[in-house]
Amino acid sequence: MRPSSLLERLAQGPLLADGAMGTMLYARGFPFDRCYEALNVEAPEVVREIHRAYLEAGAALLETNTFGANRYRLAEHGLEDRVADLNRAGVALARQAAAEAGRPVWIAGSVGPLGVPLAPLGRVRAAEAHEAFREQIQALVEAGVDALILETFSSLPELLEAVRAAQEVAPDLPLIAEMTFAQDGHTVMGHSPEEVARALLDLRVPVLGANCSVGPAKLLPVIRQMAAVVAEAGGPPPYLVVMPNAGWPEMAAGRLRYPATPAYFAEYAQRFLSLGVRMIGGCCGTTPAHIAAMRPILEDHGASRSATLIPVLRPSPPPAPAAAPPTDLARRLREGHFVISVEVDPPRGHDASALLEVARTLKAGGVDVLNIADSPMARLRMSPWALAFLVQNHVGIETILHFPTRGRNLLRIQSDLLAIHALGVRNLLVVRGDPPAQGDYPEATDAMDIVPSGLVKLIKERFNAGLDHAGASIGGPTAFFVGVALNFNAPDVDREIKALRRKIRAGADFLMTQPVYEPQVLRDFLRRYEEAEGSLPIPLLAGVLPLVSLRHAEFLHNEVPGIMVPEAVRERLRRAGEARARLEGLRIAQEVAAELATFVQGLYVMPPMGRYELVFQIMEAIPTRRLGTAGEAPDGLR
Repeated sequence: MRPSSLLERLAQGPLLADGAMGTMLYARGFPFDRCYEALNVEAPEVVREIHRAYLEAGAALLETNTFGANRYRLAEHGLEDRVADLNRAGVALARQAAAEAGRPVWIAGSVGPLGVPLAPLGRVRAAEAHEAFREQIQALVEAGVDALILETFSSLPELLEAVRAAQEVAPDLPLIAEMTFAQDGHTVMGHSPEEVARALLDLRVPVLGANCSVGPAKLLPVIRQMAAVVAEAGGPPPYLVVMPNAGWPEMAAGRLRYPATPAYFAEYAQRFLSLGVRMIGGCCGTTPAHIAAMRPILEDHGASRSATLIPVLRPSPPPAPAAAPPTDLARRLREGHFVISVEVDPPRGHDASALLEVARTLKAGGVDVLNIADSPMARLRMSPWALAFLVQNHVGIETILHFPTRGRNLLRIQSDLLAIHALGVRNLLVVRGDPPAQGDYPEATDAMDIVPSGLVKLIKERFNAGLDHAGASIGGPTAFFVGVALNFNAPDVDREIKALRRKIRAGADFLMTQPVYEPQVLRDFLRRYEEAEGSLPIPLLAGVLPLVSLRHAEFLHNEVPGIMVPEAVRERLRRAGEARARLEGLRIAQEVAAELATFVQGLYVMPPMGRYELVFQIMEAIPTRRLGTAGEAPDGLR
């Protein structure tokens, strides 16, 4: 007789789940860029056949072919309006196959991650994620699943949001929640198995564990640590579940291949059972053969056998280093100095000696800090880290390192921050970055796991407190001083004000703008901000980029996002003529700099085409920053 619920069935002993659906569809000729969930209506017999194969192998739980059937993943295929019917179709196919088995079979509605990062790392807010999960889960529940399985989540906050949505839609339906872990035994965001288990227990999830990841050997210590937490909680429930990959995939003869054999899986099934696991299945790379190999192991295992828990040993943390002093830039801004920052682009080759000479001359002329751009306009150049390190250590002037979020996932971002801090670079300008499509390598990845305000929050609230994103220690606090970009020329000023508010609330220390050619526009933006939010609480360095020709002005105005060169300025260059346009462009920059100096806290000078001597001529226009009575540039830049 079939127990009345999945949880009652798990109380009787271990249960065998199915294996990979995607692997089996791939083996049948469907490429990975195909929407596998759409096959529920486009090739239903293929999906149903795979379900039958797992039932013949001995599986007692089938997962529906709905892993990516949420609005965000379906939108990649133009199917975002088909969430309900694709999920219902997936449940119907599993139910049809189960009806032919002649024995009790449980249908679990599969729900995977949304495929987009959540705020504050991404643009999708928690409420939006909750609604997307709720939409999919509602369809699965209405179609009649016996349980819900939330699987292959790498972000614990996202998994918890999915759990809340499931409990809201179907509070009495058994819920299975599985996290995926990297080779180091932590999630890609740094959460430990114990942290994951405790977070799920806090939400009273009855079945929890791990899936995907790498293979059985890597998940064994993960499950051991989760088992220790579950044992502390008492019960059952909660019950433990594990569904590993069939090892690390490799390409063979143009096809993806997983190395772990069915016999290897059977061996590890026994080890998982000894830890108290009550549900075992497979993830990527597993087939009906893997499930069949584990069947006799589960059948022979007595339900009353107790788990053997091995304690987790942790080394004592090293003593935290002393806090670093504030940067010279932070000190100057705090003390009210008018700061001059100059942008320097890394060289296109490996020799930085010429730029180091420029840096020495700029320092001698009174420049406070150098801005090191990161692959400006997505062009291939020397690493800005290297140039920042060389400038600070060989010239003795601080740098502001541009740190784009574009092209980095969250793990890479955190690794890069640790490396940058180790090199002694403390001032950062967090920007979105230029898309690679406009640069030397348009085929390069444009991935982005985190938005600028999210990165600022990560740096100021986590790294500067000695923690990574997951709350794990990084050995001591960093001392980053973080700037953000302000687009005062934004077409939607209210939206830009909201974005600026998010950045400031995240902990931004200072602002930098694109080039200013009409100071009154910046004044108007600041007035609008003050009306909406109050006085600007952090210092502002306004951009100054001297124009060298009318063509230069037209290019900036028409082709560079965020830069507006007013018609009046272009008309001045037009009237000056080609021969005198460069001198007129310098006059405009001097006038702008002089007016900006009356209401901002510093300038961010961008010398055009490597003409660094213009920096000193611009500085001459600022009464408080004059070089001397002669007003000449140092010898090195004449």
